[in-house]
Amino acid sequence: ADEHLDLDDGRWEDIHVVTGALKLFFRELPEPLVPFSHFDKFIAAIKMQDPTRRGQCIRDLVFSLPPTHHDTMKVLFCHLCRVIEYKEENRMSVQSIAIVFGPTLLRPASEEGNMAMHMVFQNQVVEHILNQYSYIFPD
Repeated sequence: ADEHLDLDDGRWEDIHVVTGALKLFFRELPEPLVPFSHFDKFIAAIKMQDPTRRGQCIRDLVFSLPPTHHDTMKVLFCHLCRVIEYKEENRMSVQSIAIVFGPTLLRPASEEGNMAMHMVFQNQVVEHILNQYSYIFPD
């Protein structure tokens, strides 16, 4: 909304509050960062056995996202890659970030089916994009 936040306010000093707010923002979007229409495509891509084909397919899928989704993903994943650079201090490895953000950024339109299996693939998609950030978002 039109709420103005003062990030110098003491309540924002706890990084968990900021991280929780970021996750909540993405979780409460009417449609996730990866649109519902792309969910099955990303899951199919991450299941590909050939790593070259899998990488190209995921890159193409990211490129095919609506511009606002693509651009937001680029900025968010750039930030998450910076968080991972400090994994020794913050204990947030690629796998940890993927577990935290996978189900928030990439979810099916309905929760029917095997949610546990979906979660594995959701996390793998996020992990792949983080690991291949410079290939997926060249420039």
